[in-house]
Amino acid sequence: MYLTSEVKKNIFADNGKDATDTGSPESQVALFTHRIQHLTGHLKINRNDKVTERSLVMLVGKRRSLLGYLKKRDIQRYRDIIKKLNIRK
Repeated sequence: MYLTSEVKKNIFADNGKDATDTGSPESQVALFTHRIQHLTGHLKINRNDKVTERSLVMLVGKRRSLLGYLKKRDIQRYRDIIKKLNIRK
């Protein structure tokens, strides 16, 4: 599987406060970004996989809502995470 517990711990350690910080918006956005990149690669190979396409759209929506929350609450943390993950320009 592409998302093992070690990969999750690395994502949370890099983007959260520590490896057990699974609830912060930054760590959730980083996890969603990792999953979105994986699903995008899958869809490049399997173009007619509609279930995966729907999952990808739902993940992008969740990430977008979390980024909106973070932007509204703390603009500097928002800017740091989008710069770190190269989500936007």
